[in-house]
Amino acid sequence: MPEGSLTVALVSETFQDEEGPDRLAARLVESASQGAQLAVLPELPLLPWCAAEREPTEDYAEPEHAFAWQALGAAAAKAGIALLGGVIIDGDSVRTRRNRAVLFGPDATVLGTYDKVHLPEEPGFWETSYYAPGNEMATPIDGLPMRVGIQICSDINRPVGCQLLGAAGCEAVLVPRATERNTYDRWRTVFIANAITTGMYVLSVNRPTAESGVDIGGPSIAVSPTGEVIAETEGCLAIVTLERAQVQAARKRYPGYLDYPGRQYVEAWRRLTHGP
Repeated sequence: MPEGSLTVALVSETFQDEEGPDRLAARLVESASQGAQLAVLPELPLLPWCAAEREPTEDYAEPEHAFAWQALGAAAAKAGIALLGGVIIDGDSVRTRRNRAVLFGPDATVLGTYDKVHLPEEPGFWETSYYAPGNEMATPIDGLPMRVGIQICSDINRPVGCQLLGAAGCEAVLVPRATERNTYDRWRTVFIANAITTGMYVLSVNRPTAESGVDIGGPSIAVSPTGEVIAETEGCLAIVTLERAQVQAARKRYPGYLDYPGRQYVEAWRRLTHGP
């Protein structure tokens, strides 16, 4: 691959059955054979969409480095490709559980993690019954040919996270998600807006099919720093190549060159939180 580029596989597939880890490894091998250096999976790809029910019927949380975590890392190492997957991390109660995205390197080392901050609470998406919001905003992750950041599903609808990642020098934001088919047009608009206003690539992979009465579905998407949609598909696999030069060019044009007045932002948020 040219220097300053990153080829990414968008894998819209879940792997929740007994053969799931083997199928995942095979899909990653296929992705690597097509030149992908990184594969992005949907939200919680090794689990059923448990938040469909308001009252939990099964406990899918596990400690760090347990089965799902290890299965993701092993699949990445088998294919020799970096991988963004996710797990529900256990705690003493729901209040200490997290929906955690984990970015593995091609040798299964952990390059970075991020816990979902913005949790919906409505029919089909009773997420606060299963885990609590993360305590930290996303930070840039190094170790790949381009610098990336992570947002999970609803996080993208509070664009502060994307703005912080862009200001910190990220070149692409990766967004695993589980969203309803009939809301896709709204999500598409948000993806494009975040790409344009941050000068980053925005890549999102959705869970592929309806589950437990929730009409999950709709395309995976990749948007360039100029807002151009460079991939949009409901197929299980799409390959896109990101170019650092595109990010650099976007940040020299409007609105990419606009300043981030961090002190003013911090003071405004402080007043909202604590008062004058």
